[in-house]
Amino acid sequence: MLASELSTRPIAFGRADGRPAGWAVSNGLVDYPQALAAMQARADAIAEGRADELVWLLEHPPLYTAGVSSQATDLLQPDRFPVFEAGRGGQYTYHGPGQRVAYVMLDLRERERDVRRFVQALEAWIVGALDAFAVKGEVKPGRIGVWVERRSAGLPPREDKIAAIGVRLRKWVSFHGISLNVEPDLSHFTGIVPCGITAHGVTSLVDLGLPVTLDEADAALKASFRRVFGAVEDAPPPL
Repeated sequence: MLASELSTRPIAFGRADGRPAGWAVSNGLVDYPQALAAMQARADAIAEGRADELVWLLEHPPLYTAGVSSQATDLLQPDRFPVFEAGRGGQYTYHGPGQRVAYVMLDLRERERDVRRFVQALEAWIVGALDAFAVKGEVKPGRIGVWVERRSAGLPPREDKIAAIGVRLRKWVSFHGISLNVEPDLSHFTGIVPCGITAHGVTSLVDLGLPVTLDEADAALKASFRRVFGAVEDAPPPL
């Protein structure tokens, strides 16, 4: 599915009652084990009716995470950065400064109990955010995440990944989420085979020649989230 198809077939994944999701942003780098524990605790609280939905934006220090489908051979430099078992879908991915991670804790019982539609909504969210910077994000059959096509004079087109998606559901509440490359050190991705794909590269908004800040990326993500998932309201981070 291309970005143009997403724009002509808008995906709405809002709550039937219109209740806003919390929107939290952490400043500075957040250690992965603490973030994972806080995210899982919040998802459990949502499932039990003790907490509201939350989208949590943050940055991690440089690290690799292994999804449930990861292959040991895809970890090319195991001693380069800390490696964590994430428990999410997908394979190996990198997190680090300059990359906006958004953990998405939504109650699909109040939206749609449809995993495929939920993933499509996450894709549409990212594509809509990229639209704010005139970047055409694309979703490719058989590949997870959002991609951009690069063209250089005299060379064939190249497809690079700009955003990753890895989610998990428990009791129909989601956790984990997306990561958008704003200005990470792209050389850090060379320690893994990102998402198990060797035929394509990785890019970022700044690598595409766009001097986008994290704050600007956050504003684009927030506006696009509202279009796809509905209202948000500012909330404190879970740690």
